[in-house]
Amino acid sequence: MPQVYNFAAGPAVLPAEVVKQVQQELTSYQKSGMSILEISHRSSLFTNLQTAAENDLRQLMQIPVDYDVLFLQGGATLQFTMTALNLAHKTGKIAFVDTGHWSQRAIQEASLLPDIKPTVIASGKESKFTALPDIPEISENFDYVHLTINNTIEGTMYHQLPVNLKHQSVVADMSSIILGYNYQVKDFDLIYAGAQKNIGPAGLTVVILKHELLKNIPDLPAMLSYPKQVKKNSTLNTPPVFAIYTAGLVFKWLLRQGGVAAMQQQNEIKAQLLYDEIANSKLYHSPVTVADRSLTNIPFVTGSKELDTEFVVRATEKGLLNLKGHRLVGGMRASLYNAMPLAGVKQLVEFMQQFEMNHEGVAK
Repeated sequence: MPQVYNFAAGPAVLPAEVVKQVQQELTSYQKSGMSILEISHRSSLFTNLQTAAENDLRQLMQIPVDYDVLFLQGGATLQFTMTALNLAHKTGKIAFVDTGHWSQRAIQEASLLPDIKPTVIASGKESKFTALPDIPEISENFDYVHLTINNTIEGTMYHQLPVNLKHQSVVADMSSIILGYNYQVKDFDLIYAGAQKNIGPAGLTVVILKHELLKNIPDLPAMLSYPKQVKKNSTLNTPPVFAIYTAGLVFKWLLRQGGVAAMQQQNEIKAQLLYDEIANSKLYHSPVTVADRSLTNIPFVTGSKELDTEFVVRATEKGLLNLKGHRLVGGMRASLYNAMPLAGVKQLVEFMQQFEMNHEGVAK
């Protein structure tokens, strides 16, 4: 089968080494005679792999000892509700920074809860979400500020915590940038991330939260309660065993690569290669403000819907898959997560150059 490169925003590419190991171990995990798909979540086989996965994640992200780590289900979308139920119990007020589709979804979900008052303190709407908004000084008392760190659809990203949030309680959606950029966990009160971009297969959500947050949380249904999930070590019900197993393999792969700092360096090289090609061409254009550009999700357009469609079709024929942009913004989008090799980006750039030569005379 010819080499293909998967540029999907999620579920996304996994490290080839990890996929191969999964294949090798699938029929008999740890020589148990049982597949990883059928081992008990109460067995030592599972508890050992879960403990190893948590320890490796703590090492990769330098998670302080006063933070708990949860392996949950429901995706990042469930966390839109779960964070509000657990943490917005003092004032009932949550501050949101509106940076596009996924932050808007978080606002919508919180607004459905009784006694919760979502407030948008900054929005990128004026720029059509091609730039991150300035965040004003916050004088009002909020239970927390919600921030979408990387915007997969719009292609923007916070490279550091905004200054005016330094002394706020911050909840961060890191789904599409976790482990790809060296953020400091201590800057945030809670981090959540769906796994299917930089961690592993869909079905797992990682939550990292200050243990101090568990105080005074109201009594909630078990599956929606951080204190109850922490007390049961994420096993209130059958956890996503296979997804946690695969995530653990990805964590070990990341450690072998040199950790998050090394991955950030590689991601910067990959992203710059693609951004440079866009900037130097007469055909392609990136709508995103340079300072706010994402390392992992890069949208670009030709200015012609017909050419965009042709680009995606021809790229697919060359084994460059899932480059179609999100329906909200159109065009193309290349997602360059940790597992996307530099060779894949180089092949994409070569294809872009050839496609432009074949359409010479079409200006931006």
